Amino acid sequence: MSRTSILSCEEVTVAFDGFKAVQGMSLSLDPGELRFLIGPNGAGKTTMLDVICGKVKPVSGSVSFHSRAGVVDITKRKEHKIAELGIGRKFQTPSIFAGLSVMENLEIAMSQNRSVWATLRASLTARERERIDEELALIGLGDHRHTRAGLLSHGQKQWLEIGMMLMQEPEILLLDEPVAGMTDRETDKTGELLQEIVKRRTVVVVEHDMEFVRNFASKVTVMHEGRLLKDGTMDEIQRDDRVAEVYLGKRRDAHAVG
Repeated sequence: MSRTSILSCEEVTVAFDGFKAVQGMSLSLDPGELRFLIGPNGAGKTTMLDVICGKVKPVSGSVSFHSRAGVVDITKRKEHKIAELGIGRKFQTPSIFAGLSVMENLEIAMSQNRSVWATLRASLTARERERIDEELALIGLGDHRHTRAGLLSHGQKQWLEIGMMLMQEPEILLLDEPVAGMTDRETDKTGELLQEIVKRRTVVVVEHDMEFVRNFASKVTVMHEGRLLKDGTMDEIQRDDRVAEVYLGKRRDAHAVG
């Protein structure tokens, strides 16, 4: 791991019943980076997120996290232990408490060590209220604090879950297709939200919406058949003939990928 990296995956290989979903994949992230992970279906993108968060264990390779406590080898650590260190994972379908208000969802996320009932009965401190207000403003749901979460739009539910993750103060957020099913306006607002989040955290996004990637990516990693194909800026990715072959099945000049 370089001195500036917050996460380093080295030669990671993952196999399922003999099939290698990821093959010798290396990935390094810098603090405060918004990294997009793209590639065709079956490229191994989601599996890489699974490895980083501990849901899937590699058969070889290593994953190191430069946490607040120092550099930690998380390759074989359990999922909840990795989350405690500061790596949060969001899946494509929002996981929220639909029957509770937006604010109550954030309260529960902040109080992981208490039961739901104990959390909702407890009085919030001034600092806890301030933290919730800060996250409500960040995710754009300040006017919906008392709205039942199940009544939110799809995009708002996604933002609420991101807010719930932020209440747990992770250093790295792993997001799997966060704008799938969103309107154009919600997609743009999500991109703006991610750009705010990376002022204090590192974010990795698996995404298929190439317009979204073009609009908000600073650095892109392209995977193909479980391997690293290309790292670079979006301009560099779009000019790469190998990437064009993967997406279109042919060589071409510098046109937009997707």
